[in-house]
Amino acid sequence: MIKPPGRSGVAFTESSDGDQRSDEESRRVLSRKLGIRGSWATVDQVHGSTVIEVTENRPHGESDALWTRRRDVPLAVFTADCFGVVMHASNAVGVAHAGWRGAQAGLVSNLRATMTKAGCKPDRAEIGPGIGSCCFEVGPDVSELFSLDSSQTRWGTSSVDLERVLESQLEGLDLWANGGCTMHEDGWFSHRRDATPLRLASIGWLA
Repeated sequence: MIKPPGRSGVAFTESSDGDQRSDEESRRVLSRKLGIRGSWATVDQVHGSTVIEVTENRPHGESDALWTRRRDVPLAVFTADCFGVVMHASNAVGVAHAGWRGAQAGLVSNLRATMTKAGCKPDRAEIGPGIGSCCFEVGPDVSELFSLDSSQTRWGTSSVDLERVLESQLEGLDLWANGGCTMHEDGWFSHRRDATPLRLASIGWLA
């Protein structure tokens, strides 16, 4: 488990923490370690740009970002190459699941704007591990969407630096990023590497 140093109310899991999406016992064990409730507010992730406010510890239907003002409602999204982003205000917390579709649709910007409009302006954010530009091979249809953030894989094909895209949507906040690549580094689940159904969790709560 990764707990960004000097920051409260945020954690990112590793593969050694188990499948946080489907394994209820792994989730209970992790929750005890973090000192949070074992039931989390979650969403059915669809690679979109919808943001919802939640007040209950349960699944909340189709969305890719959720936020709450409730201190007893931990939030989580599940990833295996996409990026989990946690965003904190003094009186609220939000979590987003961002792959290239979400990044292109401005999901993280939408979450930030939604919280701000509701009087919960974020002041810091954390980005969990995701597929790095070193391994995120894309075709011209995707690379053209991110002309300012194009890159190359380790083997010389077209890529996009999704972490840099998300950082630009979080500009001005006190930002921490893990920087790990889920595809070629040990310790992560990666759908692109091995089509795993297992998922990491990005968790945010009001501490």
